[in-house]
Amino acid sequence: MVEIAPLIVRIAVPSPLRRTFDYLVPADLALSRENSAIQPGCRVIAPFGKRQITGLIIELADNSELPLDRLKPISQLLDSQPLLPASLFKLFIWAANYYQHPIGDALFSTLPVLLRKGAAIPQQGQHYWQLTTKGKGLGPDSLKRAPKQRALIEFIRSQQQAIAEQEIVDVFSRGIINQLEQKQLIERVFIEQQASFQPPNHLLKQDPLSLYQSQQTAIDAINSHGFASYLLDGVTGSGKTEIYLQSIEKVLRYGRQALVLIPEISLTPQTEKRFRDRFNVPMVTLHSGLSDKQRLDAWMQAKSGQARIVMGTRSAIFTPMQAPGLIVLDEEHDQSYKQQEGFRYSARDLAVIRGQQEAIPVILGSATPSLESLNNCHQQRYQHLQLNTRAGDAKQPDWHLVDLRSEQMESGIASTTLAAIEATLQRNQQVLVFLNRRGFAPALICHQCGWSADCHQCDARLTVHRARGRLICHHCDYQQRIPQQCPSCQSHQLVPAGEGTERSEAYLQQRFPNNKVLRVDRDSTRRKGAMQTVFDIANSGEPCILVGTQMLAKGHHFANISLVAVLDGDSGLFSADFRSHERMGQLLTQVAGRSGRGEAPGQVLIQTHQPDHPLLELLMTQGYRQYAQQLLAERQLGQLPPFRHMALIRAESTHANQAEKFLRMARQMAELINPPSPDLSYLGPLPAMMEKRAGRFRYVLQLDANQRTHLQQLITQLAPQLENHPDGRGLRWSIDIDPQEL
Repeated sequence: MVEIAPLIVRIAVPSPLRRTFDYLVPADLALSRENSAIQPGCRVIAPFGKRQITGLIIELADNSELPLDRLKPISQLLDSQPLLPASLFKLFIWAANYYQHPIGDALFSTLPVLLRKGAAIPQQGQHYWQLTTKGKGLGPDSLKRAPKQRALIEFIRSQQQAIAEQEIVDVFSRGIINQLEQKQLIERVFIEQQASFQPPNHLLKQDPLSLYQSQQTAIDAINSHGFASYLLDGVTGSGKTEIYLQSIEKVLRYGRQALVLIPEISLTPQTEKRFRDRFNVPMVTLHSGLSDKQRLDAWMQAKSGQARIVMGTRSAIFTPMQAPGLIVLDEEHDQSYKQQEGFRYSARDLAVIRGQQEAIPVILGSATPSLESLNNCHQQRYQHLQLNTRAGDAKQPDWHLVDLRSEQMESGIASTTLAAIEATLQRNQQVLVFLNRRGFAPALICHQCGWSADCHQCDARLTVHRARGRLICHHCDYQQRIPQQCPSCQSHQLVPAGEGTERSEAYLQQRFPNNKVLRVDRDSTRRKGAMQTVFDIANSGEPCILVGTQMLAKGHHFANISLVAVLDGDSGLFSADFRSHERMGQLLTQVAGRSGRGEAPGQVLIQTHQPDHPLLELLMTQGYRQYAQQLLAERQLGQLPPFRHMALIRAESTHANQAEKFLRMARQMAELINPPSPDLSYLGPLPAMMEKRAGRFRYVLQLDANQRTHLQQLITQLAPQLENHPDGRGLRWSIDIDPQEL
């Protein structure tokens, strides 16, 4: 009798340890490698210490570094097939290795929560609604007193078949649906997913818009077959979304799926509506606002191929698709595509890697492309598609600087700006007032002794939120009531200093009592449906004032705004972060682009104390493209990214000397592996820009190299040594490859 060699599996588990773990496969599961259900990408239940945990098989092996008698057997196989297609599983592994993150923690953090917890794969299908026998027999005079219920009955009857739940929810409220279900007039049914997808005869609900020449040239350049990266560099209002839509139409007709990434959850309803209005195919969205079950359902619809368009924020880049055909990443310059905690991946960069692995095109779109993407165009890694004019008859807005040195101010608004707002409202047009500081005021100070309300946990002042009667730290969320008197001198002369969106809103509402003033920031949009209310009022054409933070600057289309007023144009001029000028140019250009998108010409006013600053002058007179080329030249001279590659080792502790000591030790270890040279250099350890945050002191060690491989080779050797060093206990440390925040 031939003895069967034991089958060993290497498993990743959700843990901060930078390694996999070897387990034995029980004989009843390991009949042979050829017919075994054990495959990389399948989940298992396995003993881990005193617990049973969910793990993910990374690879099969013939041997282990440990003796066989020390290996534990897996307890249960959860999946008969891998969770992910081979190409996507390869991307998972590549991303964990490239971003130097513990493989188990990386892989599990990108799966739906229920799958991480060991939940069974749900059936592949979709819920539909149909009339019951009782509902089919309703007479013409039924439900006269419930017209909305009657309308839903007629809507389902007109289709002559069961209707997908999402199509009904888009039109009718859950309350109406529930009432008819309770009356046993409609019923919810589950229909199994069909094996293959055939584009419907009526793929489009709406006809595509006519393209102008530059748009047509861009569409013609995008090849739907095979991998290529395209940077769609179009000025604000140039019709980039229409190019996305028509490119997606092509891949849908080939029977493939499209993945669309957007930077912010606030953009989801507006963008999703535009796509649903155009296409007559199933579509899902993935973002942090979904419940665990909703997210798993959407994930499975994408994986099975039932959903033909998959839309989501950053983490959606890891969503499996049965027939991937195209990846679109809108506002590719946006910082939110880089994860800032835990597994610090860049969804933008992974989109390109995924496109390459799945042999599909990738479109990166922006009116203000990142310097990295522009440099990739210069290196001919990306194809540069430019749209230089706005769609239709819309013109680019006129920019003007408001010199605050010679202006009278009230609540942060200059008299010239106030006069322009008044004139715009009198023309029955709309105004956007931009201030990237939420709250009533960024500080509370004592007029008598100079005391200021500081956060005890952070190196930051508490922000005054008058509407909530609170002082709030915007870094750690510490909160307290607004004091009635100074805790230092007991004076009652406590004064809010500076301006925030709440203060600007209050002043403008007082100044223009006959017009609506709508505030858009994280505080005002917490309530569900709040953002949609803003869209509805703005789209009605009613003269009003929108006051908001950068939430208003990202991709929104407001056709009736003709004036944009930027209250603080200097905020990005003097930061220590080398990326601050790039971000300032992007933010000012994006928010200015909300103006003049309709028939009325646009105007942009930027309030500044630095009207002669050469960067502001360059941005105003030459536009973002020339501005970006100037910044690229400066980066090259300074040997900064994207011309040199960077990694940070971050450490934080409740004791400042402990974090600094750990990073000094890390630098010594690194220099033993790779001594400083022109090819690889070290800086630090240094305090982070905000040294103390949430009660922890933060330090960074910066590593720079002229080639990515030098960084990767160094950190691959260094990370295990740091993990096993006793100085690493009692503090948090992490590695950030290609950091966006210093």
